[in-house]
Amino acid sequence: MNTLPSAASLREHFDRIVLPLWLGPGFNAALRLPYEAIDAAGVQPLPVTRYRAMACARQLFVFSQASDAAQAAHAHTLFETLRHTFQDRAHGGWFYSVDATGAPLDTTKDLYTHAFVVFASAAYGQRFGESAALDLARETSSLIVDRFAARDGLLNAALDASFASVTGAPLQNPLMHLTEAWLAASDATGDAAFDTAVTRLAEALARAFLHEPTGCIAELPIGAADNRLEPGHQFEWFWLASRAGARLGDSGLDEALARAFAFAQKHGVEAERGTVAAALDEQGRVIDATQRIWAQTEYLRALATHGDAGVRATLAPQIARFAPRFLTPQGWVECRAADGEVARADMPSTTPYHLLTAYQSMSAQARQAD
Repeated sequence: MNTLPSAASLREHFDRIVLPLWLGPGFNAALRLPYEAIDAAGVQPLPVTRYRAMACARQLFVFSQASDAAQAAHAHTLFETLRHTFQDRAHGGWFYSVDATGAPLDTTKDLYTHAFVVFASAAYGQRFGESAALDLARETSSLIVDRFAARDGLLNAALDASFASVTGAPLQNPLMHLTEAWLAASDATGDAAFDTAVTRLAEALARAFLHEPTGCIAELPIGAADNRLEPGHQFEWFWLASRAGARLGDSGLDEALARAFAFAQKHGVEAERGTVAAALDEQGRVIDATQRIWAQTEYLRALATHGDAGVRATLAPQIARFAPRFLTPQGWVECRAADGEVARADMPSTTPYHLLTAYQSMSAQARQAD
């Protein structure tokens, strides 16, 4: 099988089927916000209980990769909505969510949300030459460093609306996406301060979250009760480490994540179907066999960008397994149970970000191979 046509067919499905969903039924034109999710048929949104800043930011990233005028216009709309709907002008930072009318709902200051504001603003600013967006990425990054600071170079996962009290201790996932955001901001601005921030964060994360026996990055700090290793996040970190390069500093994450890739592939990927399980314990036993689409796309991206040609050669058959299982004529299947039954039928507005980032990396790798 030729890798390039197979990868290209995934992107064609994205452009032809997925993107139009979020310009049409997935978008509330009155509030200028993406709905949280639409039904499996791609016809109508699910009943509205909230709109999240993170979802808006992910959609902003997606449409910042615009290929036509309508998509570019949508990106401009989303950037203005992000600023005017989710910014907390009283305390600084960003609300977690607003209600069905667009009024603040959950005013928690959430690191995951702030990371995606940086990521999307940097991507939008770079794509369209918008200095205001690059300034926003810098300002939000400075706020993160100042307000979310925790012990030993880590950052808290959440604080109350006024940043007065910590409501969530450091977690792996927000720190991973902050790393992603700062790498994007470095690319967009050329500002070496983002590179320094990545190095400090990588070293702090390795001290607190690196599971030495496997090389994996755990979801909770090492030693925490009920900790787990998520294969999808190992594949995601593997790719981020390749992007970070020397900016990993003395963290040792490059070597560790090479082992983590092998561990996650051996224990977290079902050999026959190629499906990625949600979570493992520290010995590699599957403790959650749910198959989430984002974990599958992170595996595709890791395969496509792996330094070993033999590993890259497995991408084409993996695409052939992924596409019929997770893509549909109406969009995609968000989540399957271990037995293959659909476990979540709706399509969240946050998933196109995962699809697009994987497809972009696959396409870039294919061009390098030509």
